[in-house]
Amino acid sequence: MKAMLLRVGIDKGTDGALAPIFSNGSFEYIPLSEKNSKTIEKRTFETTLGNNGIPFSKYLPDKIKKRKLHFDPEFDTYTYGDQTSKRNYLLKLEKTDYLVFYVGLTPFENSDYEEALYIIGYFEVEEVIDFSKLNPNEQIQSIKLYKNNSHIKSEGFEKLVIVKGYDKTSKLLDKAVLLSKRKLNKIGRNYHAVSPEMEDLLGISGSIQRSIPPRFVTANNFENLKNLLNIE
Repeated sequence: MKAMLLRVGIDKGTDGALAPIFSNGSFEYIPLSEKNSKTIEKRTFETTLGNNGIPFSKYLPDKIKKRKLHFDPEFDTYTYGDQTSKRNYLLKLEKTDYLVFYVGLTPFENSDYEEALYIIGYFEVEEVIDFSKLNPNEQIQSIKLYKNNSHIKSEGFEKLVIVKGYDKTSKLLDKAVLLSKRKLNKIGRNYHAVSPEMEDLLGISGSIQRSIPPRFVTANNFENLKNLLNIE
């Protein structure tokens, strides 16, 4: 068994903002904005309420509040999809592996937490669907099954890979788990790297600022990850 760690959610590179983390360690999972103009998605940062009943736009710059959402992963039916180079990594996942998601979070108002990367949820993998291997009838059935996924709401499925998580053993966490620590590169710029504590615990290291390449947790470190996230 193995786990793949993947960065998701709104970030400064795409939308100029991060989601909030609050003083009790809870957070809002806020997705990226949707870049595909042909999506049938209707939700925006302004019209979508978070866990506290407050619109996402409350935590974000006004200039992006009307953007539509790319809710991927989604934690209603537990799907995550990609048709870029990440698809090749998703295809390495097998049934009962874990897909673990982390995001950039920034302190909101009086939060005691630092701006950093945090684990916010996971899927236990039930199935990995490669649309390029499906015949037309199978594609139609998969579109119906995974209609909540943002990629299904947009056009083009030729290279799409969707990971479906088990409903009962996939979860969006109540409290974020700190994953990174700021470091300086050779020219003095800050970047997010795996914290020393997580290096020891998970057996991964280096910059995790970007999604590619994702990090894999294997062998004895996999049990450490399960304990960290209270996975039974």
